[in-house]
Amino acid sequence: MSRASLKPARIRAVLPGSLAETVGIQPGDALVRINGEQPRDLIDYRFLITEEELELEILQADGNLYRVTLEKELDEDLGLEFETALFDSLIQCTNACPFCFIDQQPPEMRATLHLKDDDYRLSFLYGSYLTLTNLPAAEWERIARLRLSPLYVSVHATEPELRSRLLKNPRAGLILDQLAWFQEHRLQLHAQVVVCPGWNDADHLTRTLLDLATFHRSQDGIPTVLSTAVVPVGLTRFRPPEDEIVPVDAAKAQEVIRQVEGLQAQFRQELGSTFAWLADEWYLLAGWELPPAEHYEDYPQLGNGVGSLRLFLSQFEQVSLPTGLTAPLKGLWLVGNAVGQAFQPIVQRMNRIPNLQITLLPIASQFWGQTLTVTGLLTGQDVLRALHSVPNLADYDVLLLPQVTLKDGERFLDDLTWQELQAQVGIPVVRVEGGPAGLVQAVQQGIG
Repeated sequence: MSRASLKPARIRAVLPGSLAETVGIQPGDALVRINGEQPRDLIDYRFLITEEELELEILQADGNLYRVTLEKELDEDLGLEFETALFDSLIQCTNACPFCFIDQQPPEMRATLHLKDDDYRLSFLYGSYLTLTNLPAAEWERIARLRLSPLYVSVHATEPELRSRLLKNPRAGLILDQLAWFQEHRLQLHAQVVVCPGWNDADHLTRTLLDLATFHRSQDGIPTVLSTAVVPVGLTRFRPPEDEIVPVDAAKAQEVIRQVEGLQAQFRQELGSTFAWLADEWYLLAGWELPPAEHYEDYPQLGNGVGSLRLFLSQFEQVSLPTGLTAPLKGLWLVGNAVGQAFQPIVQRMNRIPNLQITLLPIASQFWGQTLTVTGLLTGQDVLRALHSVPNLADYDVLLLPQVTLKDGERFLDDLTWQELQAQVGIPVVRVEGGPAGLVQAVQQGIG
């Protein structure tokens, strides 16, 4: 991309007491250049500000352009937060995967939810997955030059013809060559395999995991593929009827668990690591117990829902609970029904706290048409529908709403805000942030 086509980096916030605040930079201003270079993204910004002497070119909200010169320590941050991590355009996906969740949304969803991200920069910064099929040579060179590692790669299948058919893109068949490129450049990645019954399961899944495991082995102690997540395909009622994808049922989930657990034993013996992990949803679909905490090693695939439920349960065992509340509190805790059964022991333990009564409300998403729903996919419509069926809703003192249901802490996927939810149900909403400690904090906030 030409530097002339870049946009100034709009500043969302300036941290109090920061260098940026001391030189008068304000929210709403935009960063144009650093030492004469115009950053194209947050990655460029982070590299450019490592210099001890900086000249910043700032565009104020009123259109005034000025320069600031400052001196700083090598590792000192400026204290700027930007509206977006990309100051140029998003690298979008040109694949046509029949299981793509973006294509399984109704058209009336907000525009940003229809953007098909396949951008290596967001993968590096935030752990989002990309397919490597949409990168021109200059971007491959930049990944190598800036040592952008690890990235997160959607593999799905290593057999060239099968991967090309899954992604509906002939370039998808280059995946083994691309993994070899990462190996040659001593760069690392985490992989994921979304299993579609009848497509890339059974022997194809075994082939994929064994191929990926060869890139975990290393002569110099630096594995290329650090870990692999095996995830069941997620389908909604909005998917195209001709997509030929079928959902994962209990029998298929049990089959995949047995298959992958057999390979895990082999990987532990040969690689010294489980290497390929099953997303929690497999065990929930199968109706089986989750593996113990030690199974997940250092939880390399938490963002893919691998071990997140076990980690939450383990952390809850360590959290310090209040010995009692200063006033009676009756709370309603909303979660996706995928975790409803697993969270019952947490509710039972919480309810042993004097003056506290928590009721769990597990919800399946009628909006998406899913019988088993993770909490992060609940929409405002789903929540309102479920709350309207709760007997004596007005008797509850507080509604405990997981922050993961909200975009930027404010809106559900269907754009209903938590404030609008609160107004419609008529009881206070407290957002639950983080893990078990956040749940305890939310309960104590509900008293106030």
